[in-house]
Amino acid sequence: MAVERDDLDATGHRYCVVAARFNELYVRRLVEGALQVLRGRGAAGADVEVVWVPGSFELPLACRWAALTGRFDAVLAFGVLIQGETEHFRLVADASARGLQEVALSTGIPVLDGVLAVYDAAQAEARAGGAVGNRGAEVALAAVQMAALRRGPSFR
Repeated sequence: MAVERDDLDATGHRYCVVAARFNELYVRRLVEGALQVLRGRGAAGADVEVVWVPGSFELPLACRWAALTGRFDAVLAFGVLIQGETEHFRLVADASARGLQEVALSTGIPVLDGVLAVYDAAQAEARAGGAVGNRGAEVALAAVQMAALRRGPSFR
């Protein structure tokens, strides 16, 4: 369950949303949830950029490119991996998570991991605006918090 934070303000911060086209139906819902939160927290339209990549495996590199521009206070990555007949989805999810963490650690820019690794379409549906909520909205709240923390007095 997501915790609402009334004190989180995205005003004046810049965000890059990097989204995978694979399983785009669900990813688009995650992105929409994130954009709704960012805008609802004060991010101007010009302060949020959305970039699409082929799949979740490509997310870390595109997030690195975004982080290295120095234009963004946080980068949000979204993808959906649904288990098929093999463990390929798990391999891609693990590689993506490791890559996103490496980008954050090497650049110092918060990179938020919104990649879902689920066992079936029903789980993806539930987490992309369904019964469980919208993971994109949760990731966006974390991005707003990390952007504010990074710019805050403790880390200047």
